[in-house]
Amino acid sequence: TSYSRPILGRREDDSPERTTGHDFTRSLTFREHVSSEPFDSERLPATLASEIQRFLRIANLVESEEPRIAYLCRFHAFEIAHHMDRNSTGRGVRQFKTSLLQRLEQDEEFTVGRRKEKSDVRELKRVYHSYKEYIIRHGAAFNLDNSQREKLINARRIASVLYEVLKTVTSGAGPQAIADRDSIRAKSEFYVPYNILPLDKGGVHQAIMHLPEIKAAVAIVRNTRGLPPPEDFQRHQPFVDLFEFLQYAFGFQNGNVANQREHMILLLSNTIIRQPQKQSSAPKSGDEAVDALMKKFFKNYTNWCKFLGRKNNIRLPYVKQEALQYKTLYIGLYLLIWGEASNLRFMPECLCYIFHHMAYELHGVLTGAVSMITGEKVLPAYGVGHESFLVNVVTPIYRVVEKEADKNKNGTADHSMWRNYDDLNEFFWSPECFEIGWPMRVNQGDGEECLDGQFQHDFFCVESSDTSKPGRWRGMLRFRKQTKKTDEEIEDDEELGGLSEEQTKPTSRWLGKTNFVETRSFWQIFRSFDRMWSFFVMSLQALIIMACHDVGSPLQMFNADIFEDVMSIFITSAILKLIKGILDIIFKWKARNTMPINEKKKQMVKLGFAAMWTIILPVLYAHSRRKYMCYFTDYKTWLGEWCFSPYMVAVTIYLTGSAIELVLFFVPAISKYIETSNHRIFKTLLWWGQPRLYVGRGVQETQVSQFKYTFFWILVLLTKFAFSYAFEIKPLIEPTRLIMKVGVRNYEWHEIFPSVKSNAAAIVAVWAPIMVVYFMDTQIWYSVYCTIFGGLYGVLHHLGEGSDGQKNSMAKFVLGTRFDDDADVIRALSIAKDYVGKDEVLYRRIRKDEYMYYAVKECYESLKYILQILVVEGSEEQLQVEKSEELHGKLVKALQDIFELVTNDMMIQRFLLLLTVKDSAMDIPENLEARRRISFFATSLFMDMPDAPKVRNMMSFRFAFTTLP
Repeated sequence: TSYSRPILGRREDDSPERTTGHDFTRSLTFREHVSSEPFDSERLPATLASEIQRFLRIANLVESEEPRIAYLCRFHAFEIAHHMDRNSTGRGVRQFKTSLLQRLEQDEEFTVGRRKEKSDVRELKRVYHSYKEYIIRHGAAFNLDNSQREKLINARRIASVLYEVLKTVTSGAGPQAIADRDSIRAKSEFYVPYNILPLDKGGVHQAIMHLPEIKAAVAIVRNTRGLPPPEDFQRHQPFVDLFEFLQYAFGFQNGNVANQREHMILLLSNTIIRQPQKQSSAPKSGDEAVDALMKKFFKNYTNWCKFLGRKNNIRLPYVKQEALQYKTLYIGLYLLIWGEASNLRFMPECLCYIFHHMAYELHGVLTGAVSMITGEKVLPAYGVGHESFLVNVVTPIYRVVEKEADKNKNGTADHSMWRNYDDLNEFFWSPECFEIGWPMRVNQGDGEECLDGQFQHDFFCVESSDTSKPGRWRGMLRFRKQTKKTDEEIEDDEELGGLSEEQTKPTSRWLGKTNFVETRSFWQIFRSFDRMWSFFVMSLQALIIMACHDVGSPLQMFNADIFEDVMSIFITSAILKLIKGILDIIFKWKARNTMPINEKKKQMVKLGFAAMWTIILPVLYAHSRRKYMCYFTDYKTWLGEWCFSPYMVAVTIYLTGSAIELVLFFVPAISKYIETSNHRIFKTLLWWGQPRLYVGRGVQETQVSQFKYTFFWILVLLTKFAFSYAFEIKPLIEPTRLIMKVGVRNYEWHEIFPSVKSNAAAIVAVWAPIMVVYFMDTQIWYSVYCTIFGGLYGVLHHLGEGSDGQKNSMAKFVLGTRFDDDADVIRALSIAKDYVGKDEVLYRRIRKDEYMYYAVKECYESLKYILQILVVEGSEEQLQVEKSEELHGKLVKALQDIFELVTNDMMIQRFLLLLTVKDSAMDIPENLEARRRISFFATSLFMDMPDAPKVRNMMSFRFAFTTLP
């Protein structure tokens, strides 16, 4: 059987309407009176209870005063049940629907007669608004008794159910109900959904809305004075707040606006409450809070504009009140952009680009700028439309991300054939990103592939074929294949104007990778850590040379011959740099088509300089070895004389760049300034040293941190090289010389190596394990020094230790107190009784035994807590006890008696526990790690823990994620 509702909103003389077709309406039998018994709202079918129980409960609750409202609530529950199970297949559903329908038949005529309004819709509105006014009137009160609080809770439940019934009735009622539908929806702001802050009219009386910081934040957001008229944005009512103005100006979604409005108010209130305020001063208006948010939100944006050499579009008026409104609008605009950006949030500089143009449009709208072309007011390019920002700004960029991700082929495609978030975001690190334009040059097609068109920017092209050829010649080649003409014929046609623009216009070019393309190779181990490998190889060469010269003192290094031989390590350095230059070109070869021309020039210049030094240094070393120009000093210094050769001069020039880098390393402030500066000289210097990237600039540590870091590694490396020189390299020099002197005449393995005439293989076999140890023992020495420095740091900062205060008080407590039940405390008592001397020495003696120390301390802290309970701090009793030694003795005896009583009680309970529990109470874990953890936990109980800050002063979690990355 199928049921349909009667026409709601009819007058008393109306009759239920009967439907035609397969569905029919079961006629309702009119009765003389309504049943006085409430309908059972608890025993319901399990499949329906969750959806209809609240309506039946509210019907029973209001039936005595509003029988028609109870009837409508039950009828609404019947409709929901019938919609959920039309065939009544669930257990108990048919019986329930039958009983409920019978009750509705009984109450129909009687409830219509008791109706106070002419229609059901008006009756629902009357009762709903009466409960709504009651909630508004009593919702903010804090001194309600239990009965009043229960009435308020019931009123909220009833209003919630009535609103749902009213919304359902107006959606399917007669003409009068349809006429009232807009007014019902307009007044539904009382139940606007929210997360934390009820910003609707009904939430004004909520307790959270009375906080001064919330009031200040709401006042800032709702300051709409001076905004353009709403008629310019196709709105007929004034703007409620700044976020509604931004929504109509730029076309943001309703849900995004509601979320970011609440987000903004919470950020402002959290910032206001954390500001230092004097007790006598009134709550601040929020100017400083807005300024603080401006600095956090737009730090990345201003740095981005500075990096690209553009002026930021955050323009503020000189009037303070207007400037506050402009700042709030700029922050709100970014929050709304961020709220709808979806996965574009992984591209922070892309969001900066969007905000840059929209902030410019916002300033034009606020100032009433007029277009020089149309003569009309300037409006946003993508505004004044429902969800226009999502459709016209976010979607085109997201499609590029989606198509590039599809080219990944689940990780099987080559890394150079598709772009990820970082690659797309890096495009906005160059001024070329402004060629995208605003409105953006996006293809208006389906977005599946790159279509030929001069209005589409290469950023939106996702096809990576033929990227190495210029666009014009690709178009010419395609046209030649289609027409089968030679180059001469095409040139003749071009001179005669025979080629159309469609035939010769360039196609869109896939931008591809810009800075990094992954190439997997074992050589990456050397390329990624080239400075470490170069340092160890050069140091090994220097140590071998020193061992060959039998150097026993660092001062012998200044001998001319030894010094010149040691400086041959820079020939090795030049060779290693040449290898690195070649590897850089090999690993970036796949990105050669999309790499910027400046980067290509830099790689070639670096390779050329490395090859030049690889040739110059060995030649000069061979021709000028042992050919010095010496100068004698007049003063009796440790130098005596100093000599140099052309090779040494060349090495000095070769090391000039490294010397500059070393100076900048020890002066991080200058290095940071150079990296963040846009001066042409500094850009040129950075162009040679590292690629000009937006991220990673100016992240140097402080000079103190640099000194600590350098000092630590100097100790590690000095120890490592001293050990390697004394115990690894120097002992092998003499055996190596002896092996080299031994000639090879009858080699036993001549069948395998018939032409061997030296002992090189034997030397390699001797040195190979030493080389392995040489390159690996740095980790060992690093671990040793980490342990040493970590232990010293823990000792100096007392990590894991308890409080050391109140030593004298504890010593006096041990001297004057007697414990007979704990072995550790008894030992401490015996020590204190027989001891004569200073309390500090007694404390150190007890402190040696950790168990005895903590047992005494636990007793001391427990009795101290009892004293604080018995004797109020600052009272006369406390002063008398502190001044009188007699009272002090009496107090100690009283505490001893209390302690004996408590101890006896505890011992009885402990004895009972031992008798009733199988496991022994003295058992401790045998696992050492378990013991260590228990010991650590027990020790931590006595640490001085800082007090937690007030909740109002705690940092908001959401505040940490709203700043620009």
